Amino acid sequence: MKTSDLKPMTDDQLAEQLGQLKREAFNLRFQAATSQLEKPSRVREVRRTIARIKTLQSERTRSAAK
Repeated sequence: MKTSDLKPMTDDQLAEQLGQLKREAFNLRFQAATSQLEKPSRVREVRRTIARIKTLQSERTRSAAK
């Protein structure tokens, strides 16, 4: 998911999306440990999307504090 897809989302939607991605990352770690990963690149995608969401949340927090 690109940053341009995330920017129009509300804070609640971002928090919900973050929770879903964290659950997916957890499941992907288990699949990787048991050698059942179908798409290894998905781990990287999920991790980066989580980082994008956290960055966007922190930017919004900083701008609201000003």
